[in-house]
Amino acid sequence: MPVIQTPTTGIHYEDRGTGPVLLLVHGHPFDHTMWQPQIDRFSRTHRVIAPDLRGYGRTPLGTPRDTTGAGGRPRATGLGDFAEDLVDLLDALDVRDCVLAGLSMGGQIAMEFRRRHPGRLRGLVLADTFPAAETEEGRAARNAMADRFLAGGADAVREYADEVLDRMVAPYNTHAAPHVHRMMCATDPAGAAAALRGRAERPDYRQTLTTVPFPALVVVGRDDTYTPVADAEEMHALLPHSTLAVVERAAHLPNLERPEEFDAALASYLRSLVRPI
Repeated sequence: MPVIQTPTTGIHYEDRGTGPVLLLVHGHPFDHTMWQPQIDRFSRTHRVIAPDLRGYGRTPLGTPRDTTGAGGRPRATGLGDFAEDLVDLLDALDVRDCVLAGLSMGGQIAMEFRRRHPGRLRGLVLADTFPAAETEEGRAARNAMADRFLAGGADAVREYADEVLDRMVAPYNTHAAPHVHRMMCATDPAGAAAALRGRAERPDYRQTLTTVPFPALVVVGRDDTYTPVADAEEMHALLPHSTLAVVERAAHLPNLERPEEFDAALASYLRSLVRPI
């Protein structure tokens, strides 16, 4: 994989195909290969860029982007840190704008990217994610999981992967489970912990969604219990111009569980954009 060196980390990424840019942002605790079916499919018609986020896959956690007032607090990677890493990557690759697709945490990174850099996007795909700020209960749970990862290391990450696999991938989608489990088990505990702490402090993106001027796509697996269909319907209602696609017989990772159905929805959306793709 090529790597872009920034002042704080080295971003590893896949860059395939030519044409308008489709930037794919993975979720937690995965890496860019979460998007493998879409990289293979859409690189025939697009330039597909799929990075390993900071602290995931081959991209090291690196040093904090902002050390102001860090003191002795536990390390956190905020959604803004991830968004700025994506800007650094696009700038290094001389990409002015793109269609940005994010799943789960990747979707929240995409919303933060839109909030910070609205002029860099001409399309937005939000898959199996939600826009609300974290609750007090959720904040406590994310910080507790971060503590668990740091205390238990790789063993704790593997235990977590065993516990949640049937929610990430519906039990009837056995073809996708091994890849998902491998990605989770390979995750750096420190990187995952930092991201969990950052997500615990995320803002509310619902107002941001109401300002998106171009068509957007919202996708969700019918059987997703992390981000149920109701969350997708809320985003669909907030976005001024959006399409909602519910993928049947899929849970939290419909792009891997039902790639043909997911890709059909994504391809239809890309064709619908004002500027030809």
